[in-house]
Amino acid sequence: MRKNKIGALLMNGSILLAGLGIAHMSMAQNAATPYPKMAPIDQYLMADPSAEIALARSAAPASISRDATVLVLGRKGYETAAQGKNGFVCLVARGWSGPFDWPEFWSPKIRAADCLNPQAARSIVPILVLRAKMAMAGRSKAEMLSALNAAYEHKQLPPIEDGAMDYMMSKSSYLTDEGGHNMPHLMFDTLVKDPKDWGSGAAGSPVMSCPYWFIAENQPPHMKALPPILVFLIPAPTWSDGTPADMHAH
Repeated sequence: MRKNKIGALLMNGSILLAGLGIAHMSMAQNAATPYPKMAPIDQYLMADPSAEIALARSAAPASISRDATVLVLGRKGYETAAQGKNGFVCLVARGWSGPFDWPEFWSPKIRAADCLNPQAARSIVPILVLRAKMAMAGRSKAEMLSALNAAYEHKQLPPIEDGAMDYMMSKSSYLTDEGGHNMPHLMFDTLVKDPKDWGSGAAGSPVMSCPYWFIAENQPPHMKALPPILVFLIPAPTWSDGTPADMHAH
């Protein structure tokens, strides 16, 4: 496994975390976490909602993000700050949108601008919303996972849609403590089982991949209701404002 990869965590999750994504891959199973528990809630909030809206919209080119719905993080989770009309949803993911075994899961520094397309808005954003609600309520990782598992078991969360993807092209995001890894990229949330089907990790391929729930790939056995999401990442040559990105800095 390559030591460093950007993922969505959140938005993620978010990135992805959903990433997430959201966010970033690391050899987490062999590293001590610098953030063993959740920080005080205020450290995850942005003082100026307008700044959070601007950061969220900077995830994608203005031609996309200006007509997107925007969510901002409040004390009880994400709230709608602007209603869009193109089906996209932009938000700023925090560390808890990333894989549950990511060392920076509880980092209060993470600000991952993410703009999800309509398919991801319908099937990934609900995951991010539930994660944020649980985190802001002070729930543990185990409690968050149990809630997600139960939500899928009872069909309270929708299945992952084909074509779900998101833009993470903001110059102003903070994705990880590990140096210059804030590169512009696109993420694709899939149910693909073998990353080789996309050429991920092949010599000369720009495609990277990471399991959505756990970097270590093997999720706990009692979490079998969670869909086996595999996130693919492809670097973009420019930031959302059209300026060139220095791809050699990553």
